[in-house]
Parts: sequence; C-alpha cells; structure tokens
Amino acid sequence: QVQLVESGGGLVQAGGSLRLSCAASKLTFSSYVMGWYRQAPGKQRELVASISSGGSTNSADSVKGRFTISRDNAKNIVYLQMNSLKPEDTAVYSCYLESLFSRVKYWGQGTQVTVSS
Repeated sequence: QVQLVESGGGLVQAGGSLRLSCAASKLTFSSYVMGWYRQAPGKQRELVASISSGGSTNSADSVKGRFTISRDNAKNIVYLQMNSLKPEDTAVYSCYLESLFSRVKYWGQGTQVTVSS
C-alpha cells in the first residue's frame, strides 16, 4: 500500500513563504501524478497543483505566480513552494498520488497551513 508522508505546514504571516513536502513510499508503479489539494473550513476541496511523472504541471488560477510544484522522481518526493502567502490560503493541504494505470488515488494525512494577516 502506497504511503504518503507530508511535512512543512505551519503558521506564517501574510507575504511569507512555506514549503510543503510529500514523500511517497511502497510504490510498485512508475507512472503517476502527484499533487496537492486544500480545504478551508466551510469550503469545497480545491486542487492546488499537480505534476506528472514527466514534469508537466497544472495549478489553480488562485495560486499561479505564487506557488510552484516540483518533484524529485528519484526520491519520490513532491514539493509545493508557496510564496506571497495570503490569509485566504489558510487551509488543510493534502498530498495525493494517482496511478495513471489504475486511477487509484492515495492520500497523505494533511497538514495545516495558517496565514495570519
């Protein structure tokens, strides 16, 4: 069973930066997408950004120009560099990994990001 372990959340002032990491283990396949969703209280879950095995990225309009997703395929780690953070970025951020063969999604435990104004 694939396991995802996240790190890097916390409390930061508006305008600050945080970097989230998500390490995948027990992988038995090589073609997959990794990325991050977030969910704020009272709001729907939102796809923040994703990156394919080949490096193609996708991100929400709300974070374009501020957040950058990257991955280290050798270590099976995905990173989310978040700059110019805003209070509306406050949410629980969850890492996911989706197999391109089975389309099964695996989830991390979630990490809280809080941006104070």
